[in-house]
Amino acid sequence: MSGAQHLVQAAATLKQVVAGISPSQLSAPTPCAEYDVRALINHLLFWGPSFEAAARGEHVAPPAEAVDRTGGDWAKALLSQLNRTSRAWDAPESWTGETHMGGPTTYPSELVGHLITIEYTVHAWDLSRATDTEATWDTETLSQTLAEVTKTAAKGREMGAYAEEVPVAEDALLLDKIVATTGRDPRWRP
Repeated sequence: MSGAQHLVQAAATLKQVVAGISPSQLSAPTPCAEYDVRALINHLLFWGPSFEAAARGEHVAPPAEAVDRTGGDWAKALLSQLNRTSRAWDAPESWTGETHMGGPTTYPSELVGHLITIEYTVHAWDLSRATDTEATWDTETLSQTLAEVTKTAAKGREMGAYAEEVPVAEDALLLDKIVATTGRDPRWRP
């Protein structure tokens, strides 16, 4: 599978989880300590346009201030954004050259695509755990995501995006290894 196919697969899993969340679950805690379900959905909606634009090498800064985007049909808005981002990153040229990730600094496009795949995978897990929503995970995508998160984990911790790695058994599930690498406890339950 290509990087684009992994990103599309990770987005499909996230869409599956989002489609199963009810409005009554928005205040539920998530394994991502600073976010409840509402805040995590807002986070995904906040960064969505920047992720989509990054596929085209465009700089679209996230909004200047955070606002609650969960009024109205937030699920439809998020599913639509995930579809647009997936389509944008499905183009082979998205993965070449350099692009932006919400700011003026440029990064290799391939790195940004992999970071979005990590973002979608980890937040799908966060939301799945928080809402007890079932999801289908592609093993090949999880394997690639683990390789990428392992390569970028030190920088992620340095930037404050990840907490310290949570120890897991060597034979742990791929998804457990991914979330543990980002500092989440795979045993977390609400």
